Amino acid sequence: MARKRKNRTHLKGTQPAGESGSNVPKSFVIKHGQVGSSLTQLTRDIRKVMEPNTASRLKERARNKLKDFLTMAPALQVTHLLAFTLTDVAPSMRIVRLSNGPTLSFRIERYSLMKDVMKASRRSKNLGTIENLSPPLLVLASFPSPSPTTPPHLPLIMKTFQTLFPPLAPHSLSLSSARRIVLVAYNADRGTIDFRHFRITVKPYGVSKRVRRVLEGTGTASSGHVLNLGNEKDVADFLMRRRGEPGPGGADGYESAASSASSAAGDDGDAVSLADDYVGRNNKKGSKRAVRLDEIGPRMELRLVKIAEGIPGKEGNVIFHEFVKKTKSQVTAQKAAHAAKEKLRKERREEQERNVQRKKQLAKGEDGEEEDGEEEDAEEVEGSEVEQEDDENWDEDEEISEGEVSEDEDGSEESDEEPEDQPPAKKSKTKQRR
Repeated sequence: MARKRKNRTHLKGTQPAGESGSNVPKSFVIKHGQVGSSLTQLTRDIRKVMEPNTASRLKERARNKLKDFLTMAPALQVTHLLAFTLTDVAPSMRIVRLSNGPTLSFRIERYSLMKDVMKASRRSKNLGTIENLSPPLLVLASFPSPSPTTPPHLPLIMKTFQTLFPPLAPHSLSLSSARRIVLVAYNADRGTIDFRHFRITVKPYGVSKRVRRVLEGTGTASSGHVLNLGNEKDVADFLMRRRGEPGPGGADGYESAASSASSAAGDDGDAVSLADDYVGRNNKKGSKRAVRLDEIGPRMELRLVKIAEGIPGKEGNVIFHEFVKKTKSQVTAQKAAHAAKEKLRKERREEQERNVQRKKQLAKGEDGEEEDGEEEDAEEVEGSEVEQEDDENWDEDEEISEGEVSEDEDGSEESDEEPEDQPPAKKSKTKQRR
């Protein structure tokens, strides 16, 4: 029977055209140290945001340290590390660019989990597995344009978030793969960064909510999200009922003041013509649809604390610090100290390499001496074997000269060896009897 051929791969979804696996950024989202259940759940939610180019089922152990992940990441072609930890002041998040840095440290001022956002939303809908098959689109909002008056750390923040996600290629992007959006907005009043996650939904344009429910076949949450017209005498009664007028079951009308006005006429700013087929019913190429964003979480408010060169454990100069301000002399002294430390590290590495080479040469010399000793031992063994052969030849001459004595001795030797050959002799006797 022929074996069944395996056609499924381990990759989640298909990569867009013109985008190779080496150019796609990959990430680790971990927690380290003593954290609570809320921060643990936030780590899992961020993994869902970063899918499919992240380790979704990565498990951290209590004995794992941050150095373990930094050592293992380059071998797996991981480009970014997002580490969550709990400090005495507030939770913090570090974004590490592997393998040479820089490292951005954020304080999490406020955050909401996915389940909290879904409970607060009127149109709550869980994030399915289909949405996670393609990476989200990144939107940077409210960041000031580069100018001499722009703070120097803001362009670096923008560049860091841009490298977290695959680059956007409008000419090769498949429209059906655009399912989610990550919004990173800068709040100039508070000096913080808002991180939000949305799902893209497409609705029919220019029709009321009742007509849209008939077209989509969906109802209210109380009816199990299935349109129920069992109590209606005619479809016209459902479509033409005025707002606020009770239905056959005594319930109020289906529409609100906002939906009856805006849904019927539509908003030209939200309406687009689909350039290609999109997921959902009747979302064909060229049809006019209204695009809406539904927030699915998580939501974070981040405050930048520090930007340092290098990675944790091998940090270099501090490029930016929110709370510590240094003078030019202090910055110069810090750079000199880091340069001296780097020079010492380089000297130690070179010394270690020289020691390794010296030990290898010593090991090779010892192996050569052992081989010479083995050759001498082999020559001695050969000489002893030659002497033993001479002795054996001399004994054989003696036995031949003795004549009968040698025969008796041979007979005695044979008699001594007979008990060892006794079992085969018994077998031969049984054969003769048969």
